[in-house]
Amino acid sequence: MSTDTTGTAARDGESAPAGPGDSPFVRACRRQPTPHTPVWFMRQAGRSLPEYRQIRANVPMLESCRRPELVTEITLQPVRRHGVDAAILFSDIVVPVAAAGVDLDIVPGTGPVVAEPVRDAEDVERIRSITRDDVPYVDEAVRLLVAELGDTPLIGFAGAPFTLASYLVEGGPSRTHAKTKALMYGDPQLWHALCARLAEVTLEFLRVQVSAGVSAVQLFDSWAGALSEADYRRYVLPHSVTVLSGLADAGVPRIHFGVGTAELLGAMGEAGADVVGVDWRTPLDVATRRIGPDKTVQGNLDPAVLLAPWPVVEAEVRRILTEGRAAPGHVFNLGHGVLPETDPEVLTRVVALVHELTAGQADRG
Repeated sequence: MSTDTTGTAARDGESAPAGPGDSPFVRACRRQPTPHTPVWFMRQAGRSLPEYRQIRANVPMLESCRRPELVTEITLQPVRRHGVDAAILFSDIVVPVAAAGVDLDIVPGTGPVVAEPVRDAEDVERIRSITRDDVPYVDEAVRLLVAELGDTPLIGFAGAPFTLASYLVEGGPSRTHAKTKALMYGDPQLWHALCARLAEVTLEFLRVQVSAGVSAVQLFDSWAGALSEADYRRYVLPHSVTVLSGLADAGVPRIHFGVGTAELLGAMGEAGADVVGVDWRTPLDVATRRIGPDKTVQGNLDPAVLLAPWPVVEAEVRRILTEGRAAPGHVFNLGHGVLPETDPEVLTRVVALVHELTAGQADRG
């Protein structure tokens, strides 16, 4: 049993959770009563933290994701500093596809760059299946973190098939996803073969993390908002279902998140997750009506609001908490990742404010 003190301590008037499975975060994901609204931030492990920039200095991104002790330290930093209700594994969405044999690098200031973009069936065939032995550093990092975090839950991390496919087809980040859509529309058979292979890789990557002890998983479909609902249902939904349904018996909550997905929320709610992340463009009460009454919602403060004066931040936090009460469960978060220029002290104040405003609530149930 770990005696580390980085886990979430019981707050005034609250009994200590009986492990991460009974934490406010996991309970909210399961639509159970919580002592306060839990909060964590996407991209909280790094980006805005000076201690992150210091420890990552001169260490390439992919290499940093493959060093278990470094992953552990980076993941723990925002838990120590902000008192968030959950940690998320420090990783990158291309880690599993690199392990599957794809030649790529994460270029500073650009993002993932693929040496040989996918163009035909042979390219798809070269993406091999993975096992735990292909990502032992992930397994080790999760086990180290679970021991350190105590009652604070750890969220597993993976990119969804569509977003991974877009990187592999485009060769890197894209604003238009033109090559991705050209392949999707022009050769549906090849497209589905690619996404099926990526769904297999992603599912195994998440299973490794679940086996090692994560308390929940989040599937990031960052670029799904580039599609219409009809195209999402035809070309994307089946593969996201493969991943999420493949974890149905894993015993951990599943979160599904995308950006610019207002028109896709209903379809995303059908993909099999317990929690649907909502970006800042859609109020949570509206999102709940689209997603359905049987899902927790996560979000959705605009990350840019954190750069505004504190009274503005506080007003927006209060608004989101009010709108979130329309859902059967609410996990407070940003509508996307923390911006690098964010003052870490503001994030700490937001956590404290959410906890203060919702303390002692008989939250749903």
